[in-house]
Amino acid sequence: MDGNDIDSSGKCPVMHGGMTETGKTVMDWWPKALNLDILHQHDSKPDPMGKGYSYREALKELDVEALKADVTALLTESQEWWPADYGHYGGLMIRLSWHSAGTYRLADGRGGGNGGNIRFAPLNSWPDNGNLDKARRLLWPIKKKYGNKISWADLILLAGTMALESMGLKTFGFSFGREDIWHPEIDIYWGAEREWLAPSDNRYGDVSKPDTMENPLAAVQMGLIYVNPEGVNGQPDPIKTAAQVRETFARMAMDDVETAALTCGGHTVGKAHGNGDAGALGPEPEAAALEDQGMGWMNPHLGGKATNAVTSGLEGAWTTDPTKFDMGFFDMLFGYEWELTKSPAGAYQWQPIGIKEEHMPVDPTDPSKRVMPMMTDADMAMKMDPAYNAICQKFMADPAYFKDSVARAWYKLTHRDMGPKVRHIGPDVPAEELIWQDPIPAGPTGWDLAAAKAKIAASGLSVAEMVATAWDSARTYRGSDMRGGANGARIRLAPQKDWAGNEPARLARVLSVLEPIAAETGASVADIIVLAGNVGIEQAAKAAGFDVTVPFSPGRGDATDAMTDAASFEVLEPLADGFRNWQKEDYVVTAEEMLLDRAQLMGLTAPEMTVLLGGMRVIGTNHGGTKHGVFTDREGALTTDFFVNLTDMAYKWVPAQGGHYEIRERASGAVKWTATRADLVFGSNAILRAYAEVYAQDDGAEKLVTDFVAAWAKVMDADRFDLA
Repeated sequence: MDGNDIDSSGKCPVMHGGMTETGKTVMDWWPKALNLDILHQHDSKPDPMGKGYSYREALKELDVEALKADVTALLTESQEWWPADYGHYGGLMIRLSWHSAGTYRLADGRGGGNGGNIRFAPLNSWPDNGNLDKARRLLWPIKKKYGNKISWADLILLAGTMALESMGLKTFGFSFGREDIWHPEIDIYWGAEREWLAPSDNRYGDVSKPDTMENPLAAVQMGLIYVNPEGVNGQPDPIKTAAQVRETFARMAMDDVETAALTCGGHTVGKAHGNGDAGALGPEPEAAALEDQGMGWMNPHLGGKATNAVTSGLEGAWTTDPTKFDMGFFDMLFGYEWELTKSPAGAYQWQPIGIKEEHMPVDPTDPSKRVMPMMTDADMAMKMDPAYNAICQKFMADPAYFKDSVARAWYKLTHRDMGPKVRHIGPDVPAEELIWQDPIPAGPTGWDLAAAKAKIAASGLSVAEMVATAWDSARTYRGSDMRGGANGARIRLAPQKDWAGNEPARLARVLSVLEPIAAETGASVADIIVLAGNVGIEQAAKAAGFDVTVPFSPGRGDATDAMTDAASFEVLEPLADGFRNWQKEDYVVTAEEMLLDRAQLMGLTAPEMTVLLGGMRVIGTNHGGTKHGVFTDREGALTTDFFVNLTDMAYKWVPAQGGHYEIRERASGAVKWTATRADLVFGSNAILRAYAEVYAQDDGAEKLVTDFVAAWAKVMDADRFDLA
């Protein structure tokens, strides 16, 4: 046998990669190493569509009415391998949409239905998403028919919306425009647990105080969308559950009225499934056998159809008519007293005492039978918590108000992570602009750009002041839910004007100079703030020997206090900004990890992060004017000095008091500079050092200026959806 041939010993001939059972990734070997994968989360390589494809353009060819008709028809079409409850897939599709969108969390804007992440692990295999794989397969013929003119992300959320319509709720509207991702967002932090449904205590400082839940988490346990339906840690107590419901929904951007509307409205239709042995189910999709075709939770009992299905473990419908959107949830919840019981699968649930037979829903498979309804602990919270009870009383007194509240809350749930209204597409986009969409008026464009730049240059503002202010205005942008950014100039409004990271005194001084320039030139303050930053960059580049013009597109508008939900903007406050070498306080998380998180939310690549940080250091934009990381004797000039001196082995790094480092000359031991971890990681991490070396080379000066200007313009225009 040739030496290169495979022998007959049974040794595997395949090089095992990091995703195989026996493979090891770099992070497996060195788990404390800085993981840059989050910056490559949406790399174009996995995308099969190619550079020429535009979903927004493809949507123009979509026959929306035909699509809606097909989705509506699907809801009552029986398929042998997965018949619907009561002959209607509505409840299943509502749950699919809800669980796709319901992962959204306000703290960092991550999660949500935008992207169709529920198709991939870990979400597709979360315990709370049991059997939603079947719902996606039911939609496949429709996705196949309309192809690239409809994304999975849009179709999944449309399915639930059309289900509500078909069951009798007039919805608030629907927008297309969610682009699919092609790789799981495995770098989203869903919690530190390594066990599904581990006790809630792991997420709280004190589980009896829901506001002590670890940020940015919102769901109470690993693998749940919201709260445990059986109660806190599976122990029924509606009052305690109400407190968790309130905190969890608040972290998902919902107030008490919206929370009650979604809970009561969502449980007006459909049923829970727990009529069998949960232990008999097959593994989740990601652990299922090849022959299961990518589906999980296979049920040996009559295929797990309708009456025999097991999903959450709870069993029963909430209302007398589970395929009709009506006031039946309130009739049931408030019309009876309730007692604690268990489902056939062993889950805690509540059942009515002395229910009349005619109020019982029919069996989901056999309409000749009547079966017991049920309520979850969270449902009981709507009755027993005083605040939720009061809201429910208003709903019961005014059914039109209830239905409008449900429609609006559903729209918010399914559209919260889509960003401002300008990104919403289709004939059913509501005319009303909602406060949670962070409205911004259109800005003027006909003003004299050259005159404005001249006034800014003659204003007496320093390069650092202009650049730092523009950066602070723009850095709030997060691509996770398209919030924040320079458009709107909300940096001059509460709460942003008072954030410690924005240096309120310096900010007020700079705005006092820039606002009159905006008034004199007819430009928006938002545009002038960004333009001033550009002027500062051009001056810094000129000081380094390069004449550049930073790209600029006018048209930003100025938001008002009335257009701003100040409370919802509190979560955008930066707790750290490695680009300006600042942290609000010391954290368990390292400075470099917080830098990566900020860069990823802003949509930056690792090279863009590198060049921006190095350039801003030498320009002198550090928070409070600190000198950490300012490795240059030419502060204010856009040079390569940060990278040159960072990689120069004539220096050694010595830890100092206060968590900082001293950069000492090896020969003399003299302190040359000081630095933070956010500086030195670009010289210690192998990947980041590789980027740093590009700019440290003798031929790196022009490339640094060119790359810095491009990355800067990207940050300034990140929220300019009107330019797309």
